[in-house]
Amino acid sequence: MNPIRQSAIDTINTEAAAVKHLTELLTDDFEKAVKAIIACKGKVIVTGMGKSGLIGKKIAATLASTGTPSFFLHPGEAYHGDLGMIEPQDIVLAIANSGQTDEILKLIPFLQYNKNVVIAMTGNPESTLAKHAHYHLNIAVAHEACPLDLAPTSSTTTTLVMGDALAIALINERNFKAEDYAVFHPGGSLGRRLLTKVQDVMRKDNLPCVPKEMTLGNVIIAISDARLGIAAVVEEGKLIGVITDGDVRRAMAKYKENFFNIEAQEVMTRTPKTILPTERIVVAEEMMRNHKIHSIVVTDEQGHVVGIVEFFNVSVMG
Repeated sequence: MNPIRQSAIDTINTEAAAVKHLTELLTDDFEKAVKAIIACKGKVIVTGMGKSGLIGKKIAATLASTGTPSFFLHPGEAYHGDLGMIEPQDIVLAIANSGQTDEILKLIPFLQYNKNVVIAMTGNPESTLAKHAHYHLNIAVAHEACPLDLAPTSSTTTTLVMGDALAIALINERNFKAEDYAVFHPGGSLGRRLLTKVQDVMRKDNLPCVPKEMTLGNVIIAISDARLGIAAVVEEGKLIGVITDGDVRRAMAKYKENFFNIEAQEVMTRTPKTILPTERIVVAEEMMRNHKIHSIVVTDEQGHVVGIVEFFNVSVMG
């Protein structure tokens, strides 16, 4: 095999084995750490040096976006004034593969004085950091993927995975929902779809509302002018049925030369799918997919037509 590809395969296999080994390293401390975070009245402050710090930033970001207030604090900056960011009710997640990183160990006296709960994430349960922590999460690896066994590779991968395991356990314990996730991601496609309401994207003006007595010839004109592929049949402003492009085609085939004299009420669908303007756009999307329709009439609680939402407007939110 090509040596370059073989190198990639070896790296992936080495790191995969390290990750799999994590399941054997889990102890009761993991569950206790999760429960401590659930009970925490403050924030989870993640700290780490070098590559551990880079992974720590990702862990903090994942926690923050999944319902656990969290931020990353550089240990060097902390020792030079930023310790003021840590309040007694906060939990500190300290990451150091060796468990002997000087910049991290310098924080221990303050954390003890401040009575902070400390969760250590190290590859050495006998290290100074592990012994001074309330809970220890073991991320030990047999060896790095680096052929020199020097560059943090397998160890940073296990750190990342342990952080994800912590975040996912917290998601499950908090019963964190997609809607909750969207609140922290309003700019993403998921956030837009989950937070956007039907009223934000529905067509409100020049709606193709027709009386039940209107002939199909005029209904076609109304549908064509509105370019929505649907007409709402109304009586005193309330929806009593809909006529779609498909209904028109079927009526043409059925009534032939009498088509233009047929009234809307004779071919309309009398129990159309409707949606409230305050409903979330994802609900409209699900309705359209399940019923294989391209437009839904939006009505208020009294049944008055207030808009029409199209599949295109819904789908672009994703």
